[in-house]
Amino acid sequence: MQKSDFEYLLPADRIATHPLQHRDASKLLVYRGGSIEDCLFSDLSEVLPDHSQLIFNNTRVVKARLHFIKTKGAKPIEVFCLGPYHMSVEESMNAKGSVHFECLVGNLKRWKDHPLKLDLGNNLVLTAEKGARIGHAFVIHFSWNSTDAFSTILEAAGKIPLPPYMNRDAENEDIERYQTVYAASNGSVAAPTAGLHFTSRVFDQLKSQHHRWFDVTLHVGAGTFKPLDEGTVENHEMHSEELLLSRNWLQRYLDHEGAQFAVGTTSLRTLESCHWMGVKLLQGLPLEDLGQFEAYELNTDITTREAYASLINHMDEQGIQSLAVKTQLMIKPGYRIKSVQGIITNFHQPGSTLLLLVSAGIGPQWKEVYQHALSNEYRFLSYGDSSLLYFN
Repeated sequence: MQKSDFEYLLPADRIATHPLQHRDASKLLVYRGGSIEDCLFSDLSEVLPDHSQLIFNNTRVVKARLHFIKTKGAKPIEVFCLGPYHMSVEESMNAKGSVHFECLVGNLKRWKDHPLKLDLGNNLVLTAEKGARIGHAFVIHFSWNSTDAFSTILEAAGKIPLPPYMNRDAENEDIERYQTVYAASNGSVAAPTAGLHFTSRVFDQLKSQHHRWFDVTLHVGAGTFKPLDEGTVENHEMHSEELLLSRNWLQRYLDHEGAQFAVGTTSLRTLESCHWMGVKLLQGLPLEDLGQFEAYELNTDITTREAYASLINHMDEQGIQSLAVKTQLMIKPGYRIKSVQGIITNFHQPGSTLLLLVSAGIGPQWKEVYQHALSNEYRFLSYGDSSLLYFN
């Protein structure tokens, strides 16, 4: 498979650069059994199978873009926080006084070896010191003169990190709208955008139709926007993201007997990654981070229910309720999705790992689905319209 197999022409005017006035006013394309139906997102509770269970990613986008002004009137030096350095996301967000992060640096030539300082008012100052280089990023040591958690400092000092394809600075409306209404766990630099359509009204409708849901946590990294490398898709180095393996949500998954749907690619990646972590336990392997292609070498006959039960047993034996682990899983055509019957997701960039995932779920019909969306005025990407895709 080549990157070119997952390209399509996306006109610039089809990319939604601003949200609709109302979150749930977006269109909803329903793909089921080879047929396509045009609906509204507010119809979601009606088009799901009876007694469905939805799985959401409750990660919260942090204001990861920090602008340090070296001299008045000059362009700022931008420090973009990608992820914590040698600690978990939760630990880094709760850090007090200082923390190390891997960061991209804009206007790098203007930053020599001196510390950068950002005055946050009330005698509070955030200081950034440049450390070792790691690829395109740097290890940055942040320190501040208060007992506030780093998540609080980012909230006060930073800007919302909109996707690069929007080609605009974040505005006031983005603070609320580039965040799901159920966001709870600080740590992402990109929103789990499939969830941006949900409102309290939609949740009330789901409840009235006897649908259920629960949350998982996967902190979305900037690598989600990285296009596939040229050539064969297997040559692409998949980005790694941290997820929270929790006994609570594993049990809620097992307790449900109806159809189950992932809300977004990150929720699906969490469910599938944990499936393979459970499989590894059943094959006598340790519970640890999941590599890019490990899943393709493991036993495919084990069900997700069996795999999740093994994770619960392991956590009970260890006396723990949750565990932070990382996944680098690449879901590509040929991969059989095990944990859910479908996905609620937006329309993704050409030549992206997210489009690989969609193709794994519905096969080459993704081209028909995307062409239908283009021909029927659907809006694309993060602030765009939605789809409900039943897997083949």
